[in-house]
Amino acid sequence: MKKIISIFLIFIFSVSVSFYVFSFFIPRTVTIKPLVSDSTIEELDIIIPTVRKESPFYLKGFELVRENLVFSEMNFIEVNLADESIRVFQGGALVKEVPILTKGDPQRWGGTAAGIYNVVYKNRSSFSLASEVYMPWAVNFYGKYFFHGEPYYPGGRKLYSEFSGGCIRLYNKDAKAVFNLVERGTPVLVIDKESDSYEYPNKDFKEPLEVSAQSFLAADLNSGFVFAEKDSQKVLPIASITKLMTAIVVAENIDLERSILVRPYMLDVYGSTEGLEEGKRFGVVELFYPLLIESSNDAAEVLNYFLGRDRTLKLMNEKAKSILMTNTEFTDPSGYDPGNISCAQGLFYLARYVLNNRPPLLEITKGKKVISFGSVSFDIDKLWNKNVFINDPTFVGGKTGFTIQAQYTALFIFRFTTEDEEERNVVIILLGSEDEKRDTQRIYMWLQRNYFKEQNE
Repeated sequence: MKKIISIFLIFIFSVSVSFYVFSFFIPRTVTIKPLVSDSTIEELDIIIPTVRKESPFYLKGFELVRENLVFSEMNFIEVNLADESIRVFQGGALVKEVPILTKGDPQRWGGTAAGIYNVVYKNRSSFSLASEVYMPWAVNFYGKYFFHGEPYYPGGRKLYSEFSGGCIRLYNKDAKAVFNLVERGTPVLVIDKESDSYEYPNKDFKEPLEVSAQSFLAADLNSGFVFAEKDSQKVLPIASITKLMTAIVVAENIDLERSILVRPYMLDVYGSTEGLEEGKRFGVVELFYPLLIESSNDAAEVLNYFLGRDRTLKLMNEKAKSILMTNTEFTDPSGYDPGNISCAQGLFYLARYVLNNRPPLLEITKGKKVISFGSVSFDIDKLWNKNVFINDPTFVGGKTGFTIQAQYTALFIFRFTTEDEEERNVVIILLGSEDEKRDTQRIYMWLQRNYFKEQNE
């Protein structure tokens, strides 16, 4: 009898182990625990597909989050900016769909923040200090972002505009219906763009792609197709790539017309920027120029005082989860601290987010002027631009970094043209590189030889 029981237990154990090993290769997407938060998400347990095989493969986006929410029979809200609809799901089933009347314009700083959030609070009527209007049936899901009914001024006159400042505007009857169907803590999935279905030809590569970086990734931001990678899930310090996230959370949580008076303690950091001096006052967007062009550490520190250091870092880490960045942690706003870590796959989602939701930041990284809500006291042309491809016409934007621990890091977006005249946005990410310019050029030329038209054609 004991022998039979032992054989049975061994069989059960073997089956359990086999199931565990098999389940490791099943692509999982997102597991979300309903929660109540006083700001944004705090404990979203996000699992992005971890494809453990040779390239090519695809990094999927928010559409997989939606599929997992439906599969898990969750109550959630889908705000789809691509088809301009809001959908309410209960138990994974669609119960209400309404059209979006007005959304934000990402080209003018007003893009609605994409990502996975949750309902923070809801009011039958909220007053917007920025626009000085009332927002009926208002539901706040992140920072300064709401979906609400048709706004009106204190006298009762309605506000009419082609774009909002980032909030989602609905017809009053639709806003009321959605308002009554959701509760505080309900997950809110904001989809900027669905991954497209563009397919690249299968390649049998004979030439090796050799770079000095410890980890790298080259991928199509529109489809998620990975051309090439090396240890792209390896967690490493990211240095000043951090500053892109700093700019994102400040832009999304602060009125961009605000300014700040520089105090001496704000400049107590490694490095200094000409013109950024105590006693001077600077606007939010104005500080983005030295932050993203010269990679100014003191500009990062000044910017973090708008919200406070602890709050800024909390928002940066929450935002990383919201936009599907894996294995990521921020410990300071500049990237000087080696505790700022991520992996190349995680940074793919950062690049995708900036491209689709905060493109003015990319324009600044190229040294271009954008809408700044006031004058800019820095001479942009005299700032030392460390983003080394600013004179390349295919360069969309990006960010470099360097510390002794991180070595050189880079996140560069380029626009390539395929043989069938299709324009594609491609990101090249490097971590732990000995020479970010040379490594990027090698990957760039490899992409041209194998997938895209030569620039001089």
